Amino acid sequence: MCGIGGLIDLERGAQPYAAVGEQMLRALAPRGPDAAGTYSDREALLVHRRLIVIDPAGGAQPMTAPDGDTVLVYNGELYNTEELRRDLSLRGHRFVGHSDTEVLLHAFLEWDTGAFARLNGIFACAFWQKRQRRLVLCRDRLGVKPLFLAHTRGGLVFGSTIGAVLCHPAVEPTIDADGLRTLLLLGPARPPAAGVFRQIDSLLPGHYAVYTPDGYTDRTYWQLEAHEHEDDLDATLAHTHELICDAARRQLVSDVPLACFLSGGLDSSILAMLAAKDYAARGQTLHTWSVDYRDNDKYFTKSAFQPNSDAAYIRLMADALGVAHHEVVIEPDALCAALLPATDARDLPGMADVDASLLLFCAAVKQGGATVCLSGECADELFGGYPWYHREQILFEDTFPWSRSVDLRLGLLRPGVVQDGADFVRQHYLDTCRRAPKLPTDSKKEARMREMFVLNLDWFMATLLDRKDRMSMYSGLEVRVPFCDHRIVEYAYDMPWAFKALDGREKGIVRKAFERELPSAIVWRKKSPYPKTFHPTYARLCADYVRRILSDPDALVSSLFDPAAVEALIAHPERLTEPWYGQLMRAPQILAYIIQLDHWARTHRVRLV
Repeated sequence: MCGIGGLIDLERGAQPYAAVGEQMLRALAPRGPDAAGTYSDREALLVHRRLIVIDPAGGAQPMTAPDGDTVLVYNGELYNTEELRRDLSLRGHRFVGHSDTEVLLHAFLEWDTGAFARLNGIFACAFWQKRQRRLVLCRDRLGVKPLFLAHTRGGLVFGSTIGAVLCHPAVEPTIDADGLRTLLLLGPARPPAAGVFRQIDSLLPGHYAVYTPDGYTDRTYWQLEAHEHEDDLDATLAHTHELICDAARRQLVSDVPLACFLSGGLDSSILAMLAAKDYAARGQTLHTWSVDYRDNDKYFTKSAFQPNSDAAYIRLMADALGVAHHEVVIEPDALCAALLPATDARDLPGMADVDASLLLFCAAVKQGGATVCLSGECADELFGGYPWYHREQILFEDTFPWSRSVDLRLGLLRPGVVQDGADFVRQHYLDTCRRAPKLPTDSKKEARMREMFVLNLDWFMATLLDRKDRMSMYSGLEVRVPFCDHRIVEYAYDMPWAFKALDGREKGIVRKAFERELPSAIVWRKKSPYPKTFHPTYARLCADYVRRILSDPDALVSSLFDPAAVEALIAHPERLTEPWYGQLMRAPQILAYIIQLDHWARTHRVRLV
């Protein structure tokens, strides 16, 4: 895993931008602490920061093809490297190392943009072809790895982070009406193609773009399709098990220490179990990691979204697997302080302390000796793990189910800060629903489940993947997400709801597929999300911080939020009857979001237009 960036300028040339390249390398440094590289010619500048995972000697970047014409910078990991290498070798390609970077470069030389549909992995990459004056950008099918871009006069600038793109002098830190509505009414989510800043876009998952003197084109190489599910229940159980096991097996390949996140939930337990078996077969012991908060045993508050805490289930699973388990316990003051670097890591205000705690957790895991980890992210979106899949009154509500009340958000703002806010949110919701492929034979509920699948994939899962990538890579930790294997996604999309919700349970098909390999208490544990703190000290620290921000007349945030409404939220958090976003963002997390928004605006010197 790495950080990439670069620019093309077909008018001025790239040589005047040497200082921009240095700034990009500094901006991307946390993503690649092990090495750095730069390529430049008359019209192109490419930069790369490397986190070494595979082939330390042979995977250096930027990587130039044997003909000296095509140059690659790449952030990601391919999980079908050996199959591709064998196929390319039969076609006459010769390799000097064993990195997936070299395989990706040769795949592009052989198949051009047709290579992308052959890849199994998570990636964002850029190919510069000097003689053709052609830049090709590509992003993986599910958008696990980020790629942002901005058009400039006579060229294009791109990077793994928004901050890298902002290094270009022609890209300004300005927010227009859509950006402001995104931050205040959709955040921490953002539209799939948006970089929030006025000039910055995000290359869509499953897309590639080509830039030449003739212009810029954006094309799709992968998208969901609706098909009849032809397998019966037994075959579905077997194939679900096979797909998950194969994805996990492929993602255990590493030349550096690998560990697993373990929450005591179904998804992380499955991956830890499969990894522990693989390690045991090699005579090794797997290391697992979990996160908790100081005094959460004292302050934990049960809710419909978080029915129980993780600690007992983590111990049960760690003992059952015989792993070397490590627990990271986060203090309230450290969590509040980490809101700021978590904002820097995401380049945007994010999921508040859910981001900040993951940032601290990943830093501890990295310091503990791991460079690669497996995480159970994304199974809930694919197999109906969230409460909004199972509550009919929420399922058929005509809005984003994880952020149902625009009025709640508008009620915290000064009058007139945003215009047409409800229409803006609704249009994004409707556009997403229309993108869901359906079959004429779908029942009303099956059709709605397809819409929910795409809503979750494009918005909620995308937000969680943003969080996972930014918080982990900020500490130089690569986190892999086997459930994001596109083969699992495609199979799950067509699976009947009665199979997904087998036995009337969230992710019922996954539970049944692995029930013989995990402790019963783990298999049938009710879904519980990533933990948050309930410590009153954290809530007080956030409240005090927000009061200081809103008392500053020069702060952008103080011109957006109504101090009286925020103070009422602080005084009466119990009046917030549902999460502000997702399952866990309630009063302290709303305050933390305001803190992040303020820090982000000050750091980037954000201007409203």
